[in-house]
Amino acid sequence: MPEMPEVQGLVAFLGERAVGRTITRTSVGNIAALKTFDPPNNALHGAEITASARHGKFIVLSCGDDLHLVFHLAKAGWLRWYEMLPTTLIKPGKSPIALRVALNDDSGFDLTEAGTKKSLAVYVVRDPGDVPGIARLGPDPLEDAFDRDAFAALLDGRRMQIKGLLRDQSVIAGIGNAYSDEILHAARMSPYAIAGTLDEQEVDRLYSAMRATLTDAVAEASGKPPADLKDAKRRGMQVHARRGEPCPVCGDTVHSVFFADRSMEYCPTCQTGGKPLADRRLSRLLK
Repeated sequence: MPEMPEVQGLVAFLGERAVGRTITRTSVGNIAALKTFDPPNNALHGAEITASARHGKFIVLSCGDDLHLVFHLAKAGWLRWYEMLPTTLIKPGKSPIALRVALNDDSGFDLTEAGTKKSLAVYVVRDPGDVPGIARLGPDPLEDAFDRDAFAALLDGRRMQIKGLLRDQSVIAGIGNAYSDEILHAARMSPYAIAGTLDEQEVDRLYSAMRATLTDAVAEASGKPPADLKDAKRRGMQVHARRGEPCPVCGDTVHSVFFADRSMEYCPTCQTGGKPLADRRLSRLLK
């Protein structure tokens, strides 16, 4: 799933390649991905893209002040850019393409989604705040106003595991499964720690780890075309998706805990006092 750093990379790329171009055509390949009907998607035809922005994991392409193309790539979505957009017709339901956007210099992009579970979402709105997911977003973790005290205030009193809190978009915008693993590893903190019970030093470590991890990842994504962003993300991971590999900090073996549709990775030595966390799914399989 693309998270804040990759989404920021896409926003920067679109800012360079799409802003200033005019949308000549949009083709919907998966009607279920289009979540709005007013304005219609063909209202974008002939509109000039004036800005590219990120809200959490949402990408917003603005066409003036009152027309915006907004999309969320969800778990298996991606943006595929073409300097020369293919002219083949999209057959709804027969392709991974959810939306194709053609620009007036013959370039353009497809929004694609792999797998059978379709969660990619596209909106055409007059105000990005009209998108429910954007309206619910918490603060961006890299904005200047989100300082250590603001972070501590979010944690205070919350009886919630810190892994889940970092991933909750209504609390903090843009962090997902992968970067929450990386942040907690950098902070030397168990993913099961309860947010509201962290002491001052733990809050300091976690805030510093969050800012440093995300800042470094955004810098790594900067200037890369969409085709290179996924590999750059994988290369930067210390523990996420590295089950069975040695921890780059201490050499212990990276462990996983599995859930219905995802897993989390951590280092027992760095994060949990050397104790593996219970994995209920594997425990059931061993019975």
